[in-house]
Amino acid sequence: MKVIATPLEGVLLLEPKVFGDERGFFFESYNSRRFAELTGVHAQFVQDNHSRSLQGVLRGMHYQIQQAQGKLVRATSGSVFDVVVDLRKSSKTFGQWFGTELSAENKLQMWIPPGFAHGFMVTSAAAEFLYKTTDYWAPEHERSILWNDPAIGIEWPTLATAPLLSGKDQAAALLADAEVFA
Repeated sequence: MKVIATPLEGVLLLEPKVFGDERGFFFESYNSRRFAELTGVHAQFVQDNHSRSLQGVLRGMHYQIQQAQGKLVRATSGSVFDVVVDLRKSSKTFGQWFGTELSAENKLQMWIPPGFAHGFMVTSAAAEFLYKTTDYWAPEHERSILWNDPAIGIEWPTLATAPLLSGKDQAAALLADAEVFA
């Protein structure tokens, strides 16, 4: 596995070593010991989530203000534009974002430490997305940042139509009004 730093401290891309031949491919998608050796992160994952979404669906930008979750995410079919926003007020990159394509083809994963909002937009006909989390879902602590907050300026892929959002994501807070981490 190759670890690739991003402009946001603590957010990492993980590129697995893939073994392939005429039969298909194999790769180790997660190994706790290897993950800790290469990243310095000693994460204990307690919950796995799996979503399937159609092209143009945008899920995000989500976080939990308490019971903050670290996430290891990847697309297992299709492709998504995956985005994180630094919500750590004490960070030199507070309010900045990073995005990249995660796809079944590139097999990249992203490690998102606690303190970040996370979301993605499906760029293929459909995509299946897996999340490993370090804490349990706590709906009473869940918060959302508006996906198109001009103060953040996320450069989402261009679609033929407006993104498909849940009611919760349409009503998300602007960064200026959001609860953030110390």
